Amino acid sequence: MNEIQRYLAEEIAIDCSKGHISRPEAMRRLKVMGLSAAVVAALLSACGGESDAPATSSPAEMNAMTPDVPASGMTTPDPASPPSGTASPDTNAPPAMDMPASSNEGNVTPVAPPDMVAPTTPTPAPDANPTPPSGTEMAVPTEEITFAGPNGVVLQGAWASAAAPRGAVLVIHENRGLNDHIRSVAGRFAAAGYSAIALDLLSEEGGTASLGDVANATAALGNADPARFVADMRAALDELERRVPGAAIGAIGFCFGGGMMWRLVASGDERLAAVAPFYGPLPQGADFSGSNAAVLGVYGELDTRVNATRDAADTALTTAGLEHEMVTFPGANHAFFNDTGMNYNAAAAAEAWTRVLAWFDEHLAAP
Repeated sequence: MNEIQRYLAEEIAIDCSKGHISRPEAMRRLKVMGLSAAVVAALLSACGGESDAPATSSPAEMNAMTPDVPASGMTTPDPASPPSGTASPDTNAPPAMDMPASSNEGNVTPVAPPDMVAPTTPTPAPDANPTPPSGTEMAVPTEEITFAGPNGVVLQGAWASAAAPRGAVLVIHENRGLNDHIRSVAGRFAAAGYSAIALDLLSEEGGTASLGDVANATAALGNADPARFVADMRAALDELERRVPGAAIGAIGFCFGGGMMWRLVASGDERLAAVAPFYGPLPQGADFSGSNAAVLGVYGELDTRVNATRDAADTALTTAGLEHEMVTFPGANHAFFNDTGMNYNAAAAAEAWTRVLAWFDEHLAAP
């Protein structure tokens, strides 16, 4: 597996270990990623699987790993599958496997960093029917757009226009592709005065919606060259420049998209004034020396897997001389901002949104 595939595969295995998805569904998704039966079994064994599931695959489970796949390579959608989330600290570390590990990933005991911030309201217990995050109710509706990408590719996205733009923001999705949650984030930025494009990084595959099954979207993201994603994101910056002439530009990404933020900063694109990676894994060998962006790194205390790269990110930003702040929310897990996910934390999400808007107000907003 490459670095991104490993990250995505670990997320599936962790979701299984916490009961967010069933073991057969986890096996199916990993199989769609093109992983061998041996690797799938090792991943699920290392993450424990469900409490009543065997550590190794039974013949029936092995059969479940080979679903009917149409000629296009797409699997039958499973709309009943619950949204993906991640684990509590006992299972958020990556599996111990005899395979190349991503940089700085490991089993890390969570320690509160000196800049850990407490939400302004108490952290609630998980809610089966969470209250929508503050600002969602006044999000600007988005419209589907297409625009020119690199090498003749047509890119897709969701556009939200601010009435009187104070800046512009690129929004990058999680490992499920562009969905309504990410569209709502773009709409919230527009309501706050920042015109925004939520880019679909699966545009070359026909767009997230064309893939049907979340497993197909995740697999496609893992199989693509990350350099393609960087080129697509820079094309989206071109489109923001065209739609909001003269505006300072920022970018934000979540989970997989948070990892893409680090790659975008490393690209050295001088148009980026501010970037906010949310719980994004730092790519190996990240070098930010060509960037001028002010970076707000957002983490959840319980997300030990991604937090294992936090100090390296801080060091790389310091080495590059970039203004930055690393904020860790106590009691929050990976993907805590996603109000449709299993790890949603309303208090931490609201405080993180306030922090991001303050950061962008400082580094993007027109006087």
